[in-house]
Amino acid sequence: MSFIELLKYMFLGFIQGFTETIPVSSSGHLMIFKRLISLEVDFDTLAVVTNFGSLLAIIILFRQDIIELIKCFFGYLKTKEEKYKSGYKYCWLIVLGCIPAGLMGLLVSKLDVFAKIENNIKIVGLSLVITAILLFIIRNFKGKKGDYDITVKNALMVGFFQILGLFPGISRSGSTIVGGITQGLKRDTAFKYSFMLYIPISVAAMLLEIGNILNSSLTVEILIYYFVAFLISLIVTFLVTKWFREIVNKGKLIYFVIYCTVVGCLVILFL
Repeated sequence: MSFIELLKYMFLGFIQGFTETIPVSSSGHLMIFKRLISLEVDFDTLAVVTNFGSLLAIIILFRQDIIELIKCFFGYLKTKEEKYKSGYKYCWLIVLGCIPAGLMGLLVSKLDVFAKIENNIKIVGLSLVITAILLFIIRNFKGKKGDYDITVKNALMVGFFQILGLFPGISRSGSTIVGGITQGLKRDTAFKYSFMLYIPISVAAMLLEIGNILNSSLTVEILIYYFVAFLISLIVTFLVTKWFREIVNKGKLIYFVIYCTVVGCLVILFL
């Protein structure tokens, strides 16, 4: 086992974990680093593995909310008691919010759009600038709607914003939080709903790619590399998401506006 190769996978696991949940686009950053650094790495498989680490981190972070929603969903189905109704409705709003991006994701996959984008890294730079603009527009917005005030219209609008996050360079978390805040949701409500949508979308994306991983030739050495990248992605995602939640609640999105603008412009000008 090569220590240098292990460091490469550790680095990419860190990049995935650090950028997955903050509004800077993890897929866009992986493409940028792929262009900057010559790495003999199966990026598609690595993205699935590290995304799984991020997914587990989000599930752990929101475990209490998830357990409560499951209780409400099945509790209402069984008893129809009023105390479960709001949580039951919220579960269906998660499903509804995932439909636009889910349908578009299938279309994007069929057309192999990402491969075309990857051949023009400047599109990733432009997408980062678009993310910066979206975040700048809503940086001072303060909504009033809580978790159980979300309507069908709100859910669909956030779902349509999530479509933007399918494209490398446009942050999924950023676009859905922007969508939620423009719909009048409180900052933390928009944050939570964004990551409730992330879970089923991420599971679906992983299931679509799992066949490719199983059909690929994996050595024990490669499996160790993947496991290390997965573990780092999980830990870093957990820590960064907690930090990002505080940033959102304090209304400090301007930090990400500056970052996305600078990196996006550098990519456009020099890559």
